[in-house]
Amino acid sequence: MARVTVEDCLEKVPDRFSLAVAASKRTKQLMKGSIALSRRKDNRYVVTALRELAEGKVTLHERS
Repeated sequence: MARVTVEDCLEKVPDRFSLAVAASKRTKQLMKGSIALSRRKDNRYVVTALRELAEGKVTLHERS
């Protein structure tokens, strides 16, 4: 996967709103020092977060 697109991410996430929330939360985790789950070493945290979502390495859990 050379580029991460919204369509790639929407295969794993139900809608664009959930995608924005998930990407934001994962980006914050990466900025605070979490280890990236994607093998590619991107300099931008947002790209890494979106790539992890598209690859299915990060998932959403709904609150009860």
